[in-house]
Amino acid sequence: MNAGIYAVSDLHVAYPENRKIVESLWPRAAGDWLIVAGDVAELFADVTWALTLLSERFGKVIWAPGNHELWTHSQDPVRLRGEERYQAIVRQCRSLGVSTPEDEYPVWTGAGGPLLVAPLFVGYDYSFREPGVTSKEQALARAHAAGVVCADEVFLHPDPHPSRDAWCRTRVTLTEARLAGCDPTVPKILVNHYPLVRMPTDILRYPEFAQWCGTELTADWHRRFHARTVIYGHLHIPRVTWHDGVRFEEVSVGYPREWRPRPRPDSWLRPVLPASVQV
Repeated sequence: MNAGIYAVSDLHVAYPENRKIVESLWPRAAGDWLIVAGDVAELFADVTWALTLLSERFGKVIWAPGNHELWTHSQDPVRLRGEERYQAIVRQCRSLGVSTPEDEYPVWTGAGGPLLVAPLFVGYDYSFREPGVTSKEQALARAHAAGVVCADEVFLHPDPHPSRDAWCRTRVTLTEARLAGCDPTVPKILVNHYPLVRMPTDILRYPEFAQWCGTELTADWHRRFHARTVIYGHLHIPRVTWHDGVRFEEVSVGYPREWRPRPRPDSWLRPVLPASVQV
């Protein structure tokens, strides 16, 4: 069997059931790559545990941060906040050989390649708003009134940036410049915790939550930067959608309460190359 690229996100290993899922993840062939599209865990030690285990099994692990890794949780002895916390996880990843958004993007040269795999760190700026909502302040007021407020408002600190949306805009500028400098003749797999386009959020049960799910600033990146596939998580709605002929795949495991009622998949790993047949 030829080596391939697989993806997973939203592992949330604080749950014992999810921890067992991580322990069950093995490559299908020697040299398989694994994309981890964020939300491994909230606690620094749990993030380290999971990425250590996976990096010892797979030929290459590629990580993009989710919001949960960046939380400064009251139960975490690591009290770093914002950019300092992110950079500490990057350093930990580098010690394990795990690729991050701060490293040179790896190029897959196996069957189906070459493909540049670009892990991104682009957050949200409250621009995924409901119709008729014209500002971040109005969007947040509606969410509070509906009782639908992301825990990021408590745990995710943007230090030293003045706000989470300011941090997002800074990351958009940095990431856009990096992608623009990549060879346009090499197709790409773009990996971000949040969807790069808004449409996947249209089926959220609570539309107020969409504001914590991405930014309109990335809406054309899959076209501009020659993406063959876009991998994301965060929504906990695993599925495939197509935008401008580009495959978008949500690869989350999610919380036990979400997947217990569903048929268990044959594998929690979603094939990226060769592509999954799931729709």
